[in-house]
Amino acid sequence: MRIIAGEFRGRKLLGPESEVTRPITDRVKQSLFDILTPYLAEARVYDCFAGTGSMGLECLSRGATHVTFFEADRSAANRLKKNIDTLKMADATHIIGGDLFKWFGSAKGKHEIDLIFLDPPYRFLKERADDLQNLARAMSKHLKPDGIVVFRHDSEDSLLFPQLPVADTRSYGSMTLEFLRAADNKQPTTDY
Repeated sequence: MRIIAGEFRGRKLLGPESEVTRPITDRVKQSLFDILTPYLAEARVYDCFAGTGSMGLECLSRGATHVTFFEADRSAANRLKKNIDTLKMADATHIIGGDLFKWFGSAKGKHEIDLIFLDPPYRFLKERADDLQNLARAMSKHLKPDGIVVFRHDSEDSLLFPQLPVADTRSYGSMTLEFLRAADNKQPTTDY
């Protein structure tokens, strides 16, 4: 795993120790960030189900100002912390361990997030669909009006989030990336 562009281009990251997390390939990551580049300058980002932090750290390398990482697996969170320390980005990051669903359910205040990566374990779409829909409802309250949620899932599965309709979809083999926008966002969806 590595950072593919920006300030930390080429820097290697610790990958997962187990198959608890699913790293994204460099090819897909490059395609995704080609789409997201206009939204990253000064962005505030949530990286949900972060694993060892590849997506959020790529955002920091490309100009985001802060990333909050959510990772419940202790081994992955420890490797994430080491990746953050290697890049000397502790001041621009925050790691939240534990139950992501509970955190979003109890979070208060205004968050004003520009970009959220939602990359749950693929089995969650079947086993925890209701929880994911509740999570999406809570996430929609954290987004800025022009904010984006990138939802990664197995191409054979799907899950609709009424508060976050799909603005665009990209498929890469067995993986699909959906770009979701808040339901009350009046901006056109063709800017991808």
